[in-house]
Amino acid sequence: MYKANKKKNSRLIWGLVFGIIFGFLLQKGGATKYDVILGQLLLTDHTVLIIMLSAVLTGMIGLHAFKAFGLVKLTPKSGSIGQNIIGGLIFGVGFALLGYCPGTIAGAIGNGYLDALTGGLAGILIGAGLYAVLYPRLRPKILKVGNFGDLTLPRLFKVNDWVVVIPVAIFIFILLLLLR
Repeated sequence: MYKANKKKNSRLIWGLVFGIIFGFLLQKGGATKYDVILGQLLLTDHTVLIIMLSAVLTGMIGLHAFKAFGLVKLTPKSGSIGQNIIGGLIFGVGFALLGYCPGTIAGAIGNGYLDALTGGLAGILIGAGLYAVLYPRLRPKILKVGNFGDLTLPRLFKVNDWVVVIPVAIFIFILLLLLR
């Protein structure tokens, strides 16, 4: 039991460490500023896109390298079109109303932006609360629509992970070069 708790605590600590690093990089990159996010939505400032694509590229290669060396076991959660629609609606309404996503709200609160603290934190709590209340009714009906299980692109194409990771990584890298 002690070993299981130690492993769980270790995961929490690593999650906290990487969360702090990610938040620091979001803040240093300017992604917590309302003007930068608005510029992204208006397609005039690609700062947020560059940060997120860099994070996807780094995370994708890092996770699959860890997996290849047996350091992690990836266990994707099952998904569905219904889940994506409901999640997208909740995310989109919050983003449209305030101009922040959950990650940038946390960074903006850290910067001391009162709109993120009041509206953003309230929005996260209200959105999570509504979802929790509605979940029992959504689960059997809407959330099961278009269930695709824990399917990933390598599983879909029945290929080794790297057959998908390498071309996607090259595509993202080229896209990052073009966005500069």
